[in-house]
Amino acid sequence: MTALPRILVTGGTGYIAGVLIRQLLAAGWQVHTTVRDLAREPALRGLLGVAPGDEQLRCFRADLLHDAGWAEAAAGCSHVAHLASPLPPGVPRDANELIVPARDGALRALKAARDAGARRVVMTSSVAAIAYGHGPGEHHFTERDWTRLETPGIPAYVQSKTIAERAARDWVAREGGGLEFCAVNPSVVLGPVASADYSASVFLVQSLLQGKLPALPRIGFGVVDVRDVAELHWRALNAPGMAGERFIACGGFTWLRDAAALLREELGDQARRVPTRPLPDWAVRLLAKVSPTVRAAASELGVVRHQDSTHARDVLGWVPRPPREAILASARDLIALAHAPAGRPAR
Repeated sequence: MTALPRILVTGGTGYIAGVLIRQLLAAGWQVHTTVRDLAREPALRGLLGVAPGDEQLRCFRADLLHDAGWAEAAAGCSHVAHLASPLPPGVPRDANELIVPARDGALRALKAARDAGARRVVMTSSVAAIAYGHGPGEHHFTERDWTRLETPGIPAYVQSKTIAERAARDWVAREGGGLEFCAVNPSVVLGPVASADYSASVFLVQSLLQGKLPALPRIGFGVVDVRDVAELHWRALNAPGMAGERFIACGGFTWLRDAAALLREELGDQARRVPTRPLPDWAVRLLAKVSPTVRAAASELGVVRHQDSTHARDVLGWVPRPPREAILASARDLIALAHAPAGRPAR
């Protein structure tokens, strides 16, 4: 009898990881996953629909900043999907709060994979490692592009993703041996929300629904559905010839004002708090003088970043959902969660 493939998925409680793990389990893979606190294992099993004691899923305690647990988590795994990386809702005081765990965690995952004899690592990077520092205006980006860290004012999260992916590629070239490495670079990840423990990217839709934004600044972003991001990881894990590959995951560019209009149009009274008024550029720049969060938004005014997913379509046959589906899926599940008993999944 052929043994089931075994994979380590880091950051098992994460937004993308949950969707990917479900797909892997349904396909019969044995899944190891890391969590920072094993006290979260029962809740994770509940969300994934895996019974206590079912060893198709095993949880290991491991932290991006410490060596303990990584070797045990990777033992016997032929594949590793490294998804764990810090993504806070706010702006950190020190960029190293994000850079160090993102970079060092990636290197720990890679070393554990190599030492365990794994064949392939698929790492979740970000378009943050591709599309920043190129100046104002409209840009078209492919996998050949890199964020220019030498440009002043690059946000800490963008720095962390760029530095982590470059460090990972350098390490594989230098010390990886026969390990295959590729990266998936998603834009803003939205879509279905299974529980109140969701990605910081979903806070964008939550802020619109709750009226936390009094008006709409002239900013936009690429959007991709979490289901499509997981599917792209799945394809990269299974397709031949992935060494050195890089795949942008984006369903299309959306202005914040258009996302707000979509919510009001489709959700009716449930979107009554969603703002309608534009926020003038001069007002954003004025507020930026006193708010680090607004300062980050000010640098985005009028910038259009088209992130081209043609490579993923051509090589892996990947076809993403349009942004409206991802935005509405997030919104509807957030509304359902707000009315659900504490701890109850949205669906």
